[in-house]
This record gives sequence, C-alpha cells and structure tokens, in this order.
Amino acid sequence: MIQEESTQRTVALMIRTTKLTEIVLKKAMIMYLKHQNNKPETHGRISVRRLLGKDQGANTMEINNVNIRAFNRVASKYNIDYAIQKDKSQDPPKYIVFFKGRDADVISRAFRDFCDLNEKQKNRVSLREKLKKFMETRIEKPERERKKERDREESL
Repeated sequence: MIQEESTQRTVALMIRTTKLTEIVLKKAMIMYLKHQNNKPETHGRISVRRLLGKDQGANTMEINNVNIRAFNRVASKYNIDYAIQKDKSQDPPKYIVFFKGRDADVISRAFRDFCDLNEKQKNRVSLREKLKKFMETRIEKPERERKKERDREESL
C-alpha cells in the first residue's frame, strides 16, 4: 500500500474553461508535458552519481573546509557542474570536488579565479591587526597640545 502511494504522482492543473471536456483536458495535459520537457538545464551543485552519469569525463580536485564557499561562488559564476564529497579518513577532513564544464577554457578560467581569490584571502591583513598597528602608531606620536587663543579687541 505504501509502495503504491510512493510510485503514484499527482499533478494539479488549473484550467479556465466554460465546459471541461476530454479534448480540453487532453490539450492541457499536452501543454503541461511540453512545459516540463522544455525546462532549462540547471548548473551548479549536484550529486556525484548524476555528475558521473553525464556524457563527459569528470575531473577532481581536493580543497579544504575554508575554501568550499569560495568554490561554490566561482562555480556558479561560470556554470560549472560539480559535486562535493567529504573524505573522512583524514584528520582534518578533506573535500574532494568532482566537476564538469562545457569547455576546458571555462574550467581553467574558473580555477584561475578561484586561486586568485584564495591568494587574496591569504595575503589579506585582518582588521584587528590593522587596528593594533594604528593604535601603536597613535601611542608613539605625542599628541599636540591644542591651545585656543582668542584675540579680542578691546572695545572702547
């Protein structure tokens, strides 16, 4: 009984008509099926099984936990299909990324951007360090004395 319910699917159609006949219902079902078949292909994160089932060969790459979000942004920017699998055998765990793209140029450009992004993050100085340096330079310089001198003319 449960298996029958899971195999059956329900489709809800909304039709405006004055009289619902078999022909109108048939036309609506045909329009619905055409619409379902013309859906644009989505790119981005998919399962490993679906990725490996596609026509091209998949490439792999290892990344660490910090870089996953950056890779997600770059891959979605260049419409690259990818799947992430966690390798739990190592400590800390590494992530293996399987990816496919339409052109080798697109993939190489995406990874160049990904590497540039990682280099920027590594070379970036944190805001706290900048504030510490600023405070140290501020302490080293003596503050000028501010004097307010008012020249008042004597009124007669």
